[in-house]
Amino acid sequence: MPEGRPIQITDLLRWKKEGRAFAMLTAYDFTTAALLDKAGIPVLLVGDSLGGTMLGHQLRDGGPDTLPVTLDDMLSHASSVARGSRNALLVGDLPFLTYHVGLDAAAMAAGRLLKEGGMQAVKLEGGGAMVEVVRHLTERSIPVMGHLGLTPQSVHAMGGLRVQGREPEVADRLRRDIRALEEAGAFSVVLEGIPSALAQELTGSVEIPTVGIGAGPGCDGQVLVVHDMLGLTVGPVPKFVRQFAHLGEDMVAAALSFKGAVEQGLYPDTEHSYG
Repeated sequence: MPEGRPIQITDLLRWKKEGRAFAMLTAYDFTTAALLDKAGIPVLLVGDSLGGTMLGHQLRDGGPDTLPVTLDDMLSHASSVARGSRNALLVGDLPFLTYHVGLDAAAMAAGRLLKEGGMQAVKLEGGGAMVEVVRHLTERSIPVMGHLGLTPQSVHAMGGLRVQGREPEVADRLRRDIRALEEAGAFSVVLEGIPSALAQELTGSVEIPTVGIGAGPGCDGQVLVVHDMLGLTVGPVPKFVRQFAHLGEDMVAAALSFKGAVEQGLYPDTEHSYG
């Protein structure tokens, strides 16, 4: 991280020019944010993925569902992350229906994520009609990170959580969308669930940094859901996820050990009791 100051969006733009890759992880609570901040993760995303990881919302096929997440949900989790982080750039997702029903509604929701949630930027999904929303927000000094490819809030329109961009017409739309988002003022774009070669092409076509998730190594940065990265996922693990720890197994083992110690009268002992 830059010496003596928190990360800014200008750092991400500079890193792209320097060819310096950067990491982004999701965070949903004070403790996780503080620990990831200690690890020097430069960008923390309070994602609406909390619908699955924290709130247990699931699609009918068992995948995580972001659609039920409300702005109040986001504000609660965002503010706790903001209290835990001192150095990372904090980005908060705009949940479904907060930016789809008018420019003023989008500005109000985004403003609340900055004002009440403590975020430095917001993220929203889609190109096309959403480019106007991005322009509206950036003209009002609200930094915006875009999101193209597999956009979970459009799960029903896409027919499921499927890789996007294999068809020529979809790839062409993504090419148009990423350039339009850059022109509208987005400072970065997440590329999710698209072929690696296309992601690398899109990354090279714009001056703003891209952040990949299931988009191969050609993006400027990479993001994972922190539960997936730590091996805390409940249910299937996506193909693109590498688990850098297996804390879920450790948690089960620790809970079993605690349960046994209590049942056998071994805990609490004298060392862990007050005299």
